[in-house]
Amino acid sequence: MRFFKLLSRVSVACAFAAVGTISLAEESGKVEYMENCATCHGESGLGDGPLAELMTVPVPGLTDLSAKNDGVFPMLEVIHTVDGRQGTRGHGYPMPVWGSRFKASVEEMGPYGAEVVVRGRILSLVYYLESIQQ
Repeated sequence: MRFFKLLSRVSVACAFAAVGTISLAEESGKVEYMENCATCHGESGLGDGPLAELMTVPVPGLTDLSAKNDGVFPMLEVIHTVDGRQGTRGHGYPMPVWGSRFKASVEEMGPYGAEVVVRGRILSLVYYLESIQQ
């Protein structure tokens, strides 16, 4: 038990050190976005990615999330939608459940370390989405 507490604290410290500032989080979030989201949502976030026309539901733009929420970026809702593990289907099917996909890529870190990495990746991605609001 003591080992897991230590591992958890070290993982959190590493995550904060890796992200550092919101600006760095936005930069790493942009990389996440371009690698995992742009094929459907488009490089500019307008819902016009190269795979959008192949989807069975319209792919939403992501630059007007604040505008649709009275000028306030809906941070928690976006985090839940991107993570997807709690069952939110914020914009239709079939968006990948990125929380599960990210976690599968770092399972060797154990349940606590992997979860810290997953949450960090999602938070960075959402900070980036917040930065592209119009």
